[in-house]
Parts: sequence; C-alpha cells; structure tokens
Amino acid sequence: MTNHITTTWLGGMKFESNNPSGKTLTIDAGPESGGEGDGLRPKALMLSALAGCSGLDVASLIKKMKLEVDDFKIDTIANLTEEHPKYYDSVIVEYHFYGANLKEDKLKKAVDLSVEKYCGVMEMFRKFAKLDIQIFYHTK
Repeated sequence: MTNHITTTWLGGMKFESNNPSGKTLTIDAGPESGGEGDGLRPKALMLSALAGCSGLDVASLIKKMKLEVDDFKIDTIANLTEEHPKYYDSVIVEYHFYGANLKEDKLKKAVDLSVEKYCGVMEMFRKFAKLDIQIFYHTK
C-alpha cells in the first residue's frame, strides 16, 4: 500500500497538504522564518503524527479491553539537534490516563502493544531518535 500526498505552494512560505481522509492542512513558517505563522510547522507535525498513531492504537485497545478511562492525552517532548539539518534525536512520550477506576496493568499493556508492535510512526522514529516512554495514572 502506498500513500500519495500532494502538498501545494500557496505563496510566501505557506503550503496546503492533502490527506487520504479527504481533509487538508496548512503548513507555514513562523514570522522569524519569513512566514505568517498561519499553519502547522512540519517538525511539530511529526510529533502529532507520532502521538496520533499511538493514541489510535491505545484508544482501540481501551475499547477492546473494556477499560474505564475518563480522559487520555499524550505529551511529546522532543529535543532538536543544533546542527543543520536539525532533527529530533530524543523524544519523551508521556501517556496520561485519567479516571477513578484505572486498571494500570492493562493500560500499560495497551501502551506497550502500541509502542512495541502496532505503531508504525513509532517504528520510524526509532530509526533516528532515542525514545523514552512514560505512563502517568491520574485517579480522581
């Protein structure tokens, strides 16, 4: 299976990129780089893709395992190298689960399955960055 994405220049530093879902997103540089700050930044989008990919896995597993989770978020904190081309050499991925009845062992299993088996974006990140996976349980 291949993905074909078209990214079209809209002038200045702004681009529009399509997606197989039929949706589009705008990419733009910040004013410090000659853009208007009207869109998402490419490197930050990579972190959104990482969290989104793993988040979809975990959400699916929460449903399959019939776990009670009131809320769930993923924070990604990435270190960018100093030299050009700048890239992420290390990324902390924090999984935050909120609820009164959190089954920590099963939630950990869901995260582990995503990180080690299902999330293709995580596998891509492994090729160039050190990953630090952390899980936090917030009981109400």
